[in-house]
Amino acid sequence: MSGKKLALVVGGGPAPGINGVISSATIEALNHGLEVYGIIGGFKSLFEGKKDSFIPLTIEDVSRIHTQGGSILKTSRDRPENVQERFKTLISTLYEFGISYLITIGGEGTLFMASWIERETRGRISIVHTPKTIDNDIPLPGGFSTFGYQTARHVGVELVKNIMEDARSMDRWYFITTMGRHTGHLALGIGKAAGATVTLIPEEFPEKRLSIRKVADILTGSIIKRYSMGRSYGVAILAEGIAEKFDMDELQKIEFIEKDEISGKIRLSDIQLGRILKTFVNENLKECGISTNIVSMNIGYELRAADPIPFDIEYTRDLGYGAVNHLIKGGTGAIITVYEGRIMAVPFVEMFDSKGNVKIRKVDVDSELYRVAREYMIRLEEDDFEGERIEKLANTANMSPQKFRERFGYLFGLC
Repeated sequence: MSGKKLALVVGGGPAPGINGVISSATIEALNHGLEVYGIIGGFKSLFEGKKDSFIPLTIEDVSRIHTQGGSILKTSRDRPENVQERFKTLISTLYEFGISYLITIGGEGTLFMASWIERETRGRISIVHTPKTIDNDIPLPGGFSTFGYQTARHVGVELVKNIMEDARSMDRWYFITTMGRHTGHLALGIGKAAGATVTLIPEEFPEKRLSIRKVADILTGSIIKRYSMGRSYGVAILAEGIAEKFDMDELQKIEFIEKDEISGKIRLSDIQLGRILKTFVNENLKECGISTNIVSMNIGYELRAADPIPFDIEYTRDLGYGAVNHLIKGGTGAIITVYEGRIMAVPFVEMFDSKGNVKIRKVDVDSELYRVAREYMIRLEEDDFEGERIEKLANTANMSPQKFRERFGYLFGLC
């Protein structure tokens, strides 16, 4: 192994535990006689051919970083316009520096890059990937979480607990948007653990073009139901991926939508989901003669670079160790994960669908675990439209039962 070089590169947004992978992988590789280099600035540095971005890592550099948030190697998610041409620069940079082994740390985009590099280098560079994302949307075996998710949920719960107390003390509602472009794992995990009043996730809306008014009506229904129970405050958790399902024609009438110049995707972080829904809900409540104070806010960046909790510290130590050992045993083209108490490698091919896209793990809204979450939410349900229940709700909304059914029953196909 003497003289062979291993490099580590981080892609995508931060997630608690990145430094844990860097630390354990570096120590294990050095103990096997490898030279270890960290690539500062992620794939952006490689696309630009920056050889000075390779820095040597020693045990002294990394021995105590595993408890720290962020990334000592920094990260990037930039995708150059001429990506095919830049990719050649990336490959030649790795070759010229003499890299034999590469460990990538990141989410779905980084996994795609790792697979692309592995195919292009054809065994000249052996590559493994360690899956991180606070969105928890990579389908790891056994439903195991991606690293960073458990810490993000933990920190998110602590924040929401404080906001819930503020809502009670100030007699107001909060609409809190959390990260999660494709899925609602983080929002649901925070909402379920914190005991938020209601949590909405994209998976519960199967339609391709989601009406903003429908989502607003669900939230309005929760507020009315809460009022009918003698409570004029609450907290709604909203997964940002809901906005990606919105009818764009409807959305563009009320919000300027800018797309990423490179990817062409909507910048979800620029869509003020809570603010948009707040406007619609306030209009609904005004029609019902209900006055309440709604505050919209986002939490996400506060979670990404937090110091990892012990779960993610231990987990990432396992991943870094497993990544190096898989490489030195001749392995390549696999993600490293933990399954049933052991470290295992899953071939890249199993992580992609028939179209060559990375598979996405969504929340199973038909599962018992999701049913548990729903049972503890305060929101309109189908059985609220019968007997004394609908009379109480209708009275709160200053409507007749028939009018209330006509106004909100469509959410359950009742009219």
